Amino acid sequence: MYELAILARGGVLLTVWALAAGWPPGRLAGRLRRDGWQRICRGAWAAPGKEVDWRVRATALQLQRPEWVCSHGTAARLHRIERLGAGVGVGVGVEPLEFTARAPCRSTAGPGVGGGTPVRVHGTRFLTAADRSLRRGLRTTTPARTVGDLIRAAGSREEAVVVADSALARRAVEGVRREALVRYEELTAELAAPRRGSPRARGWLRLAEPSSGSPAETVARLRMGDAGLFPESQPVLRPASGPPLRPDFLFRAEGVAVEVEGYAFHGTRRAHERDAARFNALQSCREVRRVLRFTAGEVFRRPDRVTAVIRAALAL
Repeated sequence: MYELAILARGGVLLTVWALAAGWPPGRLAGRLRRDGWQRICRGAWAAPGKEVDWRVRATALQLQRPEWVCSHGTAARLHRIERLGAGVGVGVGVEPLEFTARAPCRSTAGPGVGGGTPVRVHGTRFLTAADRSLRRGLRTTTPARTVGDLIRAAGSREEAVVVADSALARRAVEGVRREALVRYEELTAELAAPRRGSPRARGWLRLAEPSSGSPAETVARLRMGDAGLFPESQPVLRPASGPPLRPDFLFRAEGVAVEVEGYAFHGTRRAHERDAARFNALQSCREVRRVLRFTAGEVFRRPDRVTAVIRAALAL
């Protein structure tokens, strides 16, 4: 019999592997308990001391079900595509692990794997090799397919456009700087297929803005548009000294710049000092006569107040 650690893959052991290697069921159960192996789900265990996070749970499920491909929200996490409701703007519970599999698999939602993580499987007839990629050790839908799935299933315009903006932009997500994941033409082609939700999704895609810097900026831009306010997004301005600046929004005729501060705003003393210097430099730009600043919380929770303040400043 091989030692259990040798049989494991990436710190995950399936019971069927141990049984195939000659471990008797009774002895195997006792050995797993004594050595501190952690149950991930039925038939899958994590090595002693290994952190059992969502990626480990997804790995265990894919080892058991090779036909399952990470998709929707789980694929977005793997590609670092930002979404509303995923720690952005509103509080959420435990995120489900989401997979897509070709029919005849039926769309299902299960109670979850070890740790209470719910599992959702989307059955589809539309899943080709071109829709699949490998990301961070897991089989997942490509960025274009992931964005298409999320926009088609979105419950609101804001959810859809936040996803599109994030994938189209070069962003720092979860402390990791990444390049743009897709081109607009790729998303147009993805949503061209006659699939459920595609017509509405194509309309939402037209509202995307690749220069948007964060989910809060996306929501602010959409809400300003609802109020009849259409500023430039991320224009390049030159201050009296120093490098060029890109305010989040600029109403050029009125000389009003608008900045939306994210959740990491003023996280350290150095960041605070850097932000103060940026604020002063922005006011030295000849195009700017006034700077308005809003927190992400204000944008998400009190958008009407934000647009009212902007409208009042433009009227001065």
